[in-house]
Amino acid sequence: MTKNTKKLAMVLVLALMTVVMAACGSNSADKKEDKAGTGEGLKIAIVTSPSGVDDGSFNEDNYNGILNFIKNNPTATVKSVKEPTGDPAAAVQAVADIVADYDVIVTPGFQFAGVSSIAVENPDKIFIMNDTEPAPVDGQTDFDNVYAMNFAEQESGFFAGMAAALETKTNKVAVVNGIAYPSNVNYQFGFESGVNYANKVYGKNVEVVELSGYAGTDVTGANVGGNYAGSFADEATGKVIGNALIKQGVDIMFVAAGGTGNGVFTAVKEAKGDVKVVGVDVDQYDDGANGSKNIVLTSGVKFMGMNIEKALNSVADGTFAGGNVVLHADTDSTGFIKEEGRHQLSEDTLNKLNEAYELVKDGTIVPASNFNEHTPEKFPGL
Repeated sequence: MTKNTKKLAMVLVLALMTVVMAACGSNSADKKEDKAGTGEGLKIAIVTSPSGVDDGSFNEDNYNGILNFIKNNPTATVKSVKEPTGDPAAAVQAVADIVADYDVIVTPGFQFAGVSSIAVENPDKIFIMNDTEPAPVDGQTDFDNVYAMNFAEQESGFFAGMAAALETKTNKVAVVNGIAYPSNVNYQFGFESGVNYANKVYGKNVEVVELSGYAGTDVTGANVGGNYAGSFADEATGKVIGNALIKQGVDIMFVAAGGTGNGVFTAVKEAKGDVKVVGVDVDQYDDGANGSKNIVLTSGVKFMGMNIEKALNSVADGTFAGGNVVLHADTDSTGFIKEEGRHQLSEDTLNKLNEAYELVKDGTIVPASNFNEHTPEKFPGL
């Protein structure tokens, strides 16, 4: 073989290797482009806790964010999957069972933290987590194909606590929770912070009532008190707790308990006298209808659907980036319902809440949360 022939052969080999490498390297990129770019035909799944996507609260708001995305991307589809136990291992398995069939999987709930292991095994799939951070995998905590959003529930809880403390007639209020996951404890501590703020700043003397036997234990094993049903799908226990609190004189309850909260709502609707609830996660005013009256004072909310839709839009336009974020009032992601006709707050209470909102937004007030090292009795701004 002549020198020129050898040189030509080498060029041909290098060219062939370049083509092969380009093909291999573009495989995952092409897959990513298939599910990004325009959002055409994007296949989305949402895997939820036992209360499902029609729980009127947490899961449903996440689902509505997907539905809003589909309105603008009509060739995209969504499949909802209800994991019936709420067990973290079962939750991860439920995702593993369907991962091959979808482009994007949305997992609302702390029990889905372990889905990160599935994300590592399926780099061409996108995972949108809400209410948790991905569990570490071999020390890795950030993943290119996982967007994990958490909300500062303590801020929404703070407004709920302020509203309850400013509006109570009996000076006894309470918070009812499902399971002491961090998000639920954030709501509880935020609520207690809001009550303490109203007591100190506005001269109130309001007690947060806790029932013996229903104290919560958080993910570190710490006793956090409160009124925990132990489930997000136990209406019967929710009603028992609601009735017990009413019997103790509580006239406003912040209900952060998923489907269990429906039982609390029932107890309040059946109660004699003027008893109200503060809704959670979403605007629950419609759920408060009780004949010609309504039992919902306002709702402490986190705007999850809006942020789920934003994440899906980033997938559709090709700008998706993985990461772990905490969303606060400064992005209008936490707050309370103040639209006319959707609350029963007095003008004075509404003004006080609006003033406090600005202080939370600029960081003057930092309510206590499960892990921010503040307590409901001592936090910045109190």
